[in-house]
Amino acid sequence: MLRSYSCLAKLLEGWGASRWGSRAAASQGVLPHPTDVSFPGATVRPLPSSEPRDYALPNPSWSADMMDQFHKFTAMSEGGTWRRIPSHRRVEDSAPEYMKHKMEDRYKERDTRYFCRIIDSEGLGFEYVMFFNPSQKRMVGIFQLGPYLEGPPGFVHGGSIATILDATLSLCALFATSAILTANLSINYKSPIRLGSVVLVDSKVDRVEGRKAFLSGPVKSVDGRTLHAEATALILQLDFSKQVKEQQLSLS
Repeated sequence: MLRSYSCLAKLLEGWGASRWGSRAAASQGVLPHPTDVSFPGATVRPLPSSEPRDYALPNPSWSADMMDQFHKFTAMSEGGTWRRIPSHRRVEDSAPEYMKHKMEDRYKERDTRYFCRIIDSEGLGFEYVMFFNPSQKRMVGIFQLGPYLEGPPGFVHGGSIATILDATLSLCALFATSAILTANLSINYKSPIRLGSVVLVDSKVDRVEGRKAFLSGPVKSVDGRTLHAEATALILQLDFSKQVKEQQLSLS
């Protein structure tokens, strides 16, 4: 990881003096350092009381780059080739329909949240939406990475980059192959990501061997010119019926 971030020192050299310089940088999707701004678009909203809220829809914190990518893939979805994946606080609310009843029966009555949706305030953590292409077995995640995801000053934490890769690759595996459990995630970090940037995670299923699904995907800037990271993953299918039977036997 240190080798992958060898260019970070140069990027940070002028940080203290420039404090991200001008407003022009912010207009390109790069936020100033979080101690210098108030993030007026960040608001706290209560959890819904009935129907789960779909967080994969625009809110005031989304930048111009985020909105541009959202509209681009929404337009591509009109022909049925792509489709937007709703995103909720709990994993089972966002699962494919054929799996929801299996997950709800087992995991109902839980006071939990999906890790990528733990922050109530808009724009401070992971803002994202994913689009799935069934015929290509491909999932594209559009992520805006907020100031609560900081690692090196002004840049996104490497663990947050791992999170968006795992989230996108595993959801791609779930919708394309029913695989759900990440067994291995291997990441090569190429270039740091500035806080507030919008990036694309483009994942695809490379092959399936029995219960094993092998996937890969890069993290790139919205213009495609910068490769921030690339990853491969091994994701396994789970036999829910077998697990339920084993749980029932352990309780009897």
